[in-house]
Amino acid sequence: MTVSVTAEPLDTGRSSQIPVPRLIRRVRWALPPVIGTAALFAIWWVCGLIIASTPRLAAFVGFAPAPALAAFADLIISGDAWRAATPSLSRVMQGLLAATVIGIPIGIAIGELPTLERALQLPFQILRMVSPLSWMPIAILAFPSWNGAIAFLITAAAVWPIVFATSAGVKRIDPAWIAVGRTLGGRRMALIRVIVARAVAPDIITGLRLALGVAWIVLVPAEFLGVTSGLGYAINDARDTLQYDRLAALILLIGLIGFVLDAIAAALLARVRWIPTA
Repeated sequence: MTVSVTAEPLDTGRSSQIPVPRLIRRVRWALPPVIGTAALFAIWWVCGLIIASTPRLAAFVGFAPAPALAAFADLIISGDAWRAATPSLSRVMQGLLAATVIGIPIGIAIGELPTLERALQLPFQILRMVSPLSWMPIAILAFPSWNGAIAFLITAAAVWPIVFATSAGVKRIDPAWIAVGRTLGGRRMALIRVIVARAVAPDIITGLRLALGVAWIVLVPAEFLGVTSGLGYAINDARDTLQYDRLAALILLIGLIGFVLDAIAAALLARVRWIPTA
């Protein structure tokens, strides 16, 4: 008797395919940002149609998506985008560095010392509410260059999120961690370096992320005055020469760079992990 066995072909492509539930989850995750971005461009397109159909707004037709995106492509291809963004990024980094160096020690101090916090609460809240651009006349007198003055204005804007985020993180530290550190012979500076600084790292990065957003907003109006480079200067120049398509492209560039910087800060925050050690 002969027994024949028929083997069914193996499905070799099954392992390379994404399971349907996972694919659905990915689509659901990506769909809201896509819809939001599409809605934004739709509103932009409608506004462009309104501008084009209104005679008194005809000079601003360059704000419409088609000419603005064409000008944006020209900014990228010609390298003007990089030449405008480099000085601005340098000024923002200088201001953030100064704000970090100033803000973190002050935040740790007022978080550790309640008396110092009570003494500084009122003056800090008053200074925080002052627009950074209000310090422009003082910055011009105090610094020999516009770059220094702009970095000072950015520092004045960015230091407060870092100070308050750091102090809030210090207050949330479990007192048991400090007690264990003291039991093991840790002195004040060692406790701050080993326990406090690591425990408040997420709060510091959160403060830096907020400070970055504030600094990026303050940068452009600060560059309207005196400087001959940077994104603010480029916007001012496009306005004076009535190149509204280029102006809209520069606004889009500023938004995209700000988004990338915030995404980097968010990724850094997601990677911060601290495990308390005795």
